[in-house]
Amino acid sequence: MAYRKTPTEMRRLEAAREHLVVCATEVVADVGWAQASVTAVADAAGIAAGSVYQHFSSKSALAVEVFRRAAQREVDVLGEVLEREGDPADRLRRGVEVFARRALENHGLAYALLAAPAEPAVGAERLAFRRRYRALFASVIDEGVAADRFPGQDAEITAAALTGAIGEVLVYPLSTSAAGDADLLVAGLTAVALRCAGAAP
Repeated sequence: MAYRKTPTEMRRLEAAREHLVVCATEVVADVGWAQASVTAVADAAGIAAGSVYQHFSSKSALAVEVFRRAAQREVDVLGEVLEREGDPADRLRRGVEVFARRALENHGLAYALLAAPAEPAVGAERLAFRRRYRALFASVIDEGVAADRFPGQDAEITAAALTGAIGEVLVYPLSTSAAGDADLLVAGLTAVALRCAGAAP
């Protein structure tokens, strides 16, 4: 008869896995993907390096889990803002503002999510999540067109351009930890977003 873990053991393993992911996320935010070795993560979690492989088959699998969780939080926050009721232009401005401020407040993790060099598995996840950002922006742009707040346009193209522009504007200040005047940067970025969609800033 095959051994089955008890509910207590399952809860303990899940708690240990969660702790490992939290520690790995902190390491990535501090040193980036390249330096977030299994040993570094294990040290942060207070476990032996070999114990990491009880929860993840490889460093790549752990990195993908870290990326997915952190990126999904940002998608969820952006979606919450963009999907509210109200004027589409106001929601677009507010969504870009919230996204940018969250990135600037946690620049290490934001840079890791947006642009830091990473292994191919993380790069593939990055592309998948960019599509999610684009879908959120396209939806609110479509609403704005329907409400005559934005001129007629291909919302998918505008959303793709907007997603790329946001990342490009943020990547340098995030990579250098030198955002300068964050309020000025955010104001400029939201103005660009509104112009991209065809609304007055």
